[in-house]
Amino acid sequence: MKTTLALALAATTALSSGAFAEEITEFRIGILGGENAQDRLNAYSCLGDYTTEVLGVETKLFAPADYNGVIQGLLGGTLDMAWLGASSYAATYLQDPEAVEPVLVKVNMDGSIGYHSIGFARKDSGIESLEAMQGKVFGFGDPNSTSGYLIPSIEIPELTGSTMESGDYFGEVKFTGGHEQTIVAVFNGDIDGGVTWADGQGNWEDGYNSGALRKAVDAGLIDMNELVQIWKSKVIPEGPIVLRKALPADVKAKMTELVDTLHETDQDCAYGVAAGETLGFQPVTHDTYTSVIEARKAKIGG
Repeated sequence: MKTTLALALAATTALSSGAFAEEITEFRIGILGGENAQDRLNAYSCLGDYTTEVLGVETKLFAPADYNGVIQGLLGGTLDMAWLGASSYAATYLQDPEAVEPVLVKVNMDGSIGYHSIGFARKDSGIESLEAMQGKVFGFGDPNSTSGYLIPSIEIPELTGSTMESGDYFGEVKFTGGHEQTIVAVFNGDIDGGVTWADGQGNWEDGYNSGALRKAVDAGLIDMNELVQIWKSKVIPEGPIVLRKALPADVKAKMTELVDTLHETDQDCAYGVAAGETLGFQPVTHDTYTSVIEARKAKIGG
């Protein structure tokens, strides 16, 4: 069933049927970092196939090494669509408010659209809290990650009364490059603790219902029974699926409908795209992210 948003977009193109066939020759989807590039491409390959079928043009998938690669691709017009984190959307919006528009957001199994930054450590390390992390190495994923940096960098200092600078509260604050890298580094004992993202629902031993921990479990990279949660953020608004504003309106309508109905059409594909178990996607607007945009502006300056 089409969403109200998709119907509205379709209505605006009633007089321009077939415009996309003349105006775009390919459709380019950027995949935000979080796991290794090949796994990301594999998870999205089904969506790429559906996109080609729906739009009638070649679909190309891109998995840049870091979040900024996707952000710059959207800003430069070399990417047409991506699922961004809230902070990455804020970064894009602050640099160019006209670059992209949020259209859909992932829905958790309980109907909510939030998630958490999760702090964790190895169970055999004896670290069970942020207090026990004092003087130790704490890993963060990417400077443009909401759960992997922005929110922890605001909430953790409020709890510790210290800065996030290496040598202040933590012995070292280290960027690993992404969620999967953080998870593996903690699991292997290369760093003492780290943060990543999860919906916070379901069972710990499964890596919760969705998120980076769940993907790492599915990939056989970790055993959650060897890890322990040491911190959980307040609820963060789930990041949006965005489309490049300059795309023809009928392309935006078709892609919004495709992703909106993906869970009904192909649950396995939706599982891979949404990083775990969800109820699918629902419409979202810019207003959902105003608080994150303000937080990023204050913390990072855009």
